[in-house]
Order: sequence, then structure tokens, then C-alpha cells
Amino acid sequence: MSRLLALPVALLCYAAFFVSFVYLIGWAAPFDPLPTTVDKGLSGSFGMSVIIDIALVALFGVQHSVMARPGFKAFWTKIIPAAMERSVYCLTTAGVLMVIFTFWHPVEGEIWSIENPALRMVFWAVFFLGWGILFVSTWLLNHFELFGLAQAWRHMRGSVASAPQFKTPLFYKMVRHPLYLGFFLGLWATPDMTVSHALMAALFTIYIVIGIGYEEKDLLDEFGERYAEYRRSVGSFLPGIGKVR
Repeated sequence: MSRLLALPVALLCYAAFFVSFVYLIGWAAPFDPLPTTVDKGLSGSFGMSVIIDIALVALFGVQHSVMARPGFKAFWTKIIPAAMERSVYCLTTAGVLMVIFTFWHPVEGEIWSIENPALRMVFWAVFFLGWGILFVSTWLLNHFELFGLAQAWRHMRGSVASAPQFKTPLFYKMVRHPLYLGFFLGLWATPDMTVSHALMAALFTIYIVIGIGYEEKDLLDEFGERYAEYRRSVGSFLPGIGKVR
């Protein structure tokens, strides 16, 4: 891929991911004006709906984790330019999210519905706080690197990336994975918890727990004892919980 073409393609991939991420927030809320939400979509029997929904989140987990592993990246960058690896990852993630939005089968039933207006506002505040933590966390490290724009920019300029640095700004002093913490809050904080919503939140929480293990193995390989000490002193995606002795 030419240097001039890399950045526009990376911007398109970023835009696709951004749109899917914003839709995810509305889908999980859920906001009724959207054509599909966690509680509005295709219909089916209870058993079939659960099986399909599990398969959809499993697809997300496999794509999101496998494509992030160093071994896959080494293979993948023999097919696509290394500068575009992260952009393609984001584009693929957006595609998988759209598959979930399209084929999710809501499961009937209600677990709780809070009627007190003040308490409802508290739940909505935590909901948006979670997504806010997730978004801010991307900037605390390197937002443009995380979503492939920095790589395309360097490719266009012919420059080389500096060596990765281990740092723990703001949220990272309290938890090792604030992105996952924000995701967790955004999934579970709802004043109207349906069975469908609970299933979705539980499946993604399982993915978070599994994904952390793979991610931390890569971080240990990259930063060694510095990250090992960090794991001993800071909780995983909940403050104080998940320290590794």
C-alpha cells in the first residue's frame, strides 16, 4: 500500500469502528429509536436464542483476542502492511459488532426494573460513567496508536515508532485494565435489567476475564518484572481485586 493511501484507509477504518462503538452504547442502553438493541431484534425459541447469542459473543471474543496476539500479528503482517495491522483489526472488530447487532436474539423476561426516579438517574450516571472511563482510558495511553492512526501517519512520513514505554497514568494507578472496568460498568449499570441484557452482560464479562489472561501474558513478555510488580500491587479491572501474588 502506498504511503499516501495508508492514512485515508486508516481514517475510514477508524470511522467504522467509532460508529460501531457509539451504536454499541445505544444498543446496550437500550435506546428504543435504534433499529436493534439488546432487547429488540430477531425472535426465536429460548434455547435457540441463547445458543445464537453465545455464539455471537464467542465470535467477538475469538476475533478480538486472536487478532491481538503477537503470533497472529506476525503471520498477518506477511499478508497486509504492518502499518495497517491495527486499522484492519479495528475494521474487523466493527464488522463483528455489526454482526452482533444484526443477529442478536433477545431473550424474554425481566430481572429488575427500578421505578424510583432518583435511583434510575444513579444507574444512568454509572452507565455513562463506565463508557466515559473506557473512552478516556484510550487517551491516557495513546488513542491514535490504539486505533491504528499513528501507525499509518508514521508510514506516510517514513518514520519509525519509538520503543513502547510502561506507564500508569490516572486510572491505571487504581486498576490494570480501566478499559475493561468501563466496559463492565457500561454493561451492568441499567435501571431495567432484562434477561436478554443480563445474558449479554454475563457473556461479555466472561470474555473480559478470559481476555485479561491473554493480554497480561503479552504484557509480561514485553515488560517483564516491571509488569509483574504492577500486577502484585494493583487490582485487575476492579480496584483492589485481582492482584497477583
